[in-house]
Amino acid sequence: MTDTPSISHWNGADLDLPAYFERIGFTAKPEPTVQTLHALQYAHTTTIPFENLEPVLHRPVLIDLPSVQDKIVRSRRGGYCYEHVGLFAAALERLGFGVTGLHGRVSMGARGFRPATHALLRVTTADDDRVWLCDVGFGAGPLAPLELNPDAGEVRAGDWRFRLEPTRGDLDTELWVLHHYARDGWIDRHSFTMNPQYPIDYAVGNHFVSTSPRSPFVSRPYIQRFRPDRHDIIDSTTWITEYPDGTSHSRELTAAELPKTLSAEFDIDLDDADAARLAAGEWLRA
Repeated sequence: MTDTPSISHWNGADLDLPAYFERIGFTAKPEPTVQTLHALQYAHTTTIPFENLEPVLHRPVLIDLPSVQDKIVRSRRGGYCYEHVGLFAAALERLGFGVTGLHGRVSMGARGFRPATHALLRVTTADDDRVWLCDVGFGAGPLAPLELNPDAGEVRAGDWRFRLEPTRGDLDTELWVLHHYARDGWIDRHSFTMNPQYPIDYAVGNHFVSTSPRSPFVSRPYIQRFRPDRHDIIDSTTWITEYPDGTSHSRELTAAELPKTLSAEFDIDLDDADAARLAAGEWLRA
């Protein structure tokens, strides 16, 4: 059943809900049910792209709800995890879902510890006792919430394959690892605990991700568009397309081709000034 927070953490009352629904093409009944949660996540993840163009263009990433609404909803841009999750959490809170922020450590198969800089949501509904992981800001799905069930095993969200592994962390803490199947086979994507996170925690993580020279998001464009049958990625000037069966192909672009490609394939239309800066490949000379 829905967790009932004592206060609003996600400013759901301030969200322009009709505009958000229009942005993602959501037309189902807006109620705090499992069915609605699945429909919302599918609409959000297949409509709003992942992008880090603000740090690449040396601008701050603003994650307060008014700024995120202006950028993603009204200007029809994309964003990265803190922007996606803040917007999605506000919508869920507004509809009456139980919403708790979480932080994950992205691994992508790497060894050692990376900072906890990936935003996720723990969500409950009014019609069910199950607890769900909503990972709408990674850029690579999943298309649907994943049940936090230690016995779930491999699950499919559309044709894409995922696996949540329960384990134990330091001091015997509850730790989950999300695995997904893509062009490198099965890979551990990120790990997370159930320690609640709040907007102020996301503000700290966002500052690191958007400004630190150690962050991969300040050094080159990283853009993603996720669909039921394909996942497109721009990594600097490499365009990769991968499919649910693990196959993939790639091609090299010039910096000058990026604005047109982002518009045609990723649904990101830049103004003339930003398009010119991106096409000039400023980050390639840094």
